[in-house]
Amino acid sequence: MEYESEAENISRTLMYHVDRPVYNEGCIETELLHRKQKKTQTIKQKLSQSLRCSSKKLQSAVYSFLPILTWLPSYPVKKYLLGDIISGLSTGVMQLPQGLAYAMLAAVPPVYGLYSSFYPVLLYTFFGTSRHVSIGTFAVISLMIGGIVVREVPDSMFDITTVNGTNNTDNQLARDAMRVKVAVAVTFLTGIIQFCLGLLRFGFVAIYLTEPLVRGFTTAAAVHVVVSQLKYLFGIETKRYSGPLSVIYSFIAVVSKITTTNTTAITVALICIVFLVGVKEINERFKKKLPVPIPGEIIVVIISTGVSYGMKLHENYRVDVVGEIPVGLLPPVVPDFSIFAAVITDSFAIAIVSFSMAASMSKIFALKHGYTVNGNQELIALGLCNFSGSFFQTFAVTCSMSRSLVQESTGGKTQIAGLLASVVVLLVIVAFGFVFETLPQTVLAAIIMVNLIGMFKQFRDIPLLWITSRIELAIWFVAFVASVLLGLDYGLLVAVAFAIISVIYRTQSPKYTILGQIPKTDLYCDTEEYEEVMELSGIKIFQANSPLYFANSELYVNALKKKTGVDPVALLAVKKKGQKKQEKAKNQTKTTNKKINSVVKLTNGQEMGVKHELMDGETHTDLVRNGQFVTANGDGEADCEQSLSFLDRLTGVHSIILDFTPVTFIDSVGAKALKSIMKEYDEIGVTVIVGACSRAVMEDLSKLDFFDGSITRDLVFPSVHDAVLYCQYKGPVDPLE
Repeated sequence: MEYESEAENISRTLMYHVDRPVYNEGCIETELLHRKQKKTQTIKQKLSQSLRCSSKKLQSAVYSFLPILTWLPSYPVKKYLLGDIISGLSTGVMQLPQGLAYAMLAAVPPVYGLYSSFYPVLLYTFFGTSRHVSIGTFAVISLMIGGIVVREVPDSMFDITTVNGTNNTDNQLARDAMRVKVAVAVTFLTGIIQFCLGLLRFGFVAIYLTEPLVRGFTTAAAVHVVVSQLKYLFGIETKRYSGPLSVIYSFIAVVSKITTTNTTAITVALICIVFLVGVKEINERFKKKLPVPIPGEIIVVIISTGVSYGMKLHENYRVDVVGEIPVGLLPPVVPDFSIFAAVITDSFAIAIVSFSMAASMSKIFALKHGYTVNGNQELIALGLCNFSGSFFQTFAVTCSMSRSLVQESTGGKTQIAGLLASVVVLLVIVAFGFVFETLPQTVLAAIIMVNLIGMFKQFRDIPLLWITSRIELAIWFVAFVASVLLGLDYGLLVAVAFAIISVIYRTQSPKYTILGQIPKTDLYCDTEEYEEVMELSGIKIFQANSPLYFANSELYVNALKKKTGVDPVALLAVKKKGQKKQEKAKNQTKTTNKKINSVVKLTNGQEMGVKHELMDGETHTDLVRNGQFVTANGDGEADCEQSLSFLDRLTGVHSIILDFTPVTFIDSVGAKALKSIMKEYDEIGVTVIVGACSRAVMEDLSKLDFFDGSITRDLVFPSVHDAVLYCQYKGPVDPLE
């Protein structure tokens, strides 16, 4: 409120007075501005300069590739270390159950979720530019990988019955090994794509995934995740589907077998869900009083694992458990190149989605804590995490929103916290992994579902977007519906295509307005929006809030004619018709000696009536309304004399100003349309000029050879007010014959 009152006082007391001539671009180019002399370089010189190496350039390249070197040497141990230790331990404890759970989404054994929570986190510490995000497994990316894995290695490939001495366990191990190969191949390609995009400075690609699109997409992913976890929640066996309508097929499969629900499994799951929701609520309400958040997930994992071991839930109640978790790290293995062709398209989608999520979270934390992140380096960092991790059997990773919030809120200042979190996971892998072998899968399903509560809260976007932007609501809705029905891969493609189409639609359907002057100012606003705004006599100021290019140039011309009420083609037709009638009337006068009285009446604005009274008592009235010729008599002919003085000016508008303030660029088609507008209106005595044209658009017009003998820079003005003063001074001009 203080800022508002201060602004009001300034607006009332602070004044500025400018006394200068009315400038046009011709005057500015010749008198006020002189271009700097630029040294032109050959391609050889440019290459030589870019490839030249120096100690400063080398140091900059090393610091850019290894951002840890920019902050680690000056790391304030006393100030940051304690917060990073607490944050790292808290995040690491949270990573353990999430890694196990998200491996289920990726359709691979749980231990691979632990690998994915170690290697990428370790690498990001050295190559990432964000100091607060937590890299690792994430539900959306894991689910996308799981869909690819199940599509390439369906259960139907492996006979669950005993065949040729191969038992069910052997078949399951063979299936899991094949699925791991697919997941690793996807991760390898994802890393390569991200790394190459980073080197090519394609960090801007994330802008094509707008926030409404990402939120609609992730909400749809949450629906997929919940449906995929229902079978673990209820303890029933169903086939896993992938592709279009897979979420519907999966839901129907669960419902059809709901009578076989394992009551023990659902009971354990419900207890875990209630406990986790309660802990999350406590953490949220008392986050300022709690030194660290209560680690509800690890508490649930430890207790449920102990209960499962003590009560032998798997043997006595047929509750599915995690199973064997190998102790120790796996040796590096080269990915299976034969799988690449089948998953390259999916890998590209995962690369873009994972980078978009990491980039958005990184920017949020960077803005909050006052540092910058490099989008291109983030691509390189994620690419290295995925590419290098694929040799150690990890699946694709990105930034985890929930863990990142914990890492930041518990006092984490740098990626030292991430390094410590990876050490916590490493200890479990090499020493304590066997402890979690009796962990019920239904508990992991409960953890996943509770973590998705935040994503389902994104449904609150709908009423907000309904009020603020219907187009963004349409993007959100299309992303959600397409991703739910078509699957995450095709859904993302449809959503991006729709978002691009919406941009084209906005440029083709801008808001066209006629501007008027705020009295006693040089400010101009929409005449339809504000009562105080006044149109200037004989002048129309036209504005379209879009660039002028091939897709909307024709719409621009049509809107100009409609809004100004002046159609030069129609008016020229009226003039030619009137001239012919005059010649005919003269001939009739010579032969019949009839007397004709012509009365011209200006009725309102752009509407003029022409009444003709002939000696024989016959009366005809012609009407020119908004640039259109209308004849009042039945046969549409006016066999009478019309005055040339009337035809010289069929409209009360003598000048049209095109406000180019919103125009960011113009192409050759737009330039031709603009030139055509100026020439057509000039033929009926209406001067068309351009106001508030940016230097960039002036450059475009110059390159397009827009200025010639008839159209010069003198018709372009630096502001709308300059153009208005010029038109008021010049006044109406005679039309061309």
